[in-house]
Amino acid sequence: MSLTIRPTVEADAPALAEVLNDIIAAGGTTAYETPFTPQGLWQSSLGGAKVLCCHTVLEGTTPVGFQTLAKHPDLPAGWGSIASFTRRDPPVRGAGTALFEATKARARALGLVAIDATIRADNVPGLGYYGKMGFVDYNVIRAVPLSDGTLVDRIQRKFTL
Repeated sequence: MSLTIRPTVEADAPALAEVLNDIIAAGGTTAYETPFTPQGLWQSSLGGAKVLCCHTVLEGTTPVGFQTLAKHPDLPAGWGSIASFTRRDPPVRGAGTALFEATKARARALGLVAIDATIRADNVPGLGYYGKMGFVDYNVIRAVPLSDGTLVDRIQRKFTL
């Protein structure tokens, strides 16, 4: 089935919350540990005040993933913070590349100079994805605690626009 990328609309929030909540429930690949309501996800990641842009990937007419670019107070001026989530089962082949092309174009149109991806050090698929997209390591945040007390480093990667 073909994929379509478009700007996220509020009506996507229930399906995208389900995608993200499945990832959270599986564990190990996102810093998020608490499930989202559709409205909570809309406000935090899809369309709230800090969101610079968000794109949804559709399989047919069904939202199966998203990529958001947001302002983050710990980043330099002209940077955005990216996060990407797609359906786990079955995987959505090609979605990550297509989403990033749309996000890069919008980031450039907004005048950004760089994109940050902060990834759990134990998130092997996430590290692989951002590496494939051309992100390079620039910092490590050591020993960030999870809700159960487990300490996990965060790898910060940068894509220069």
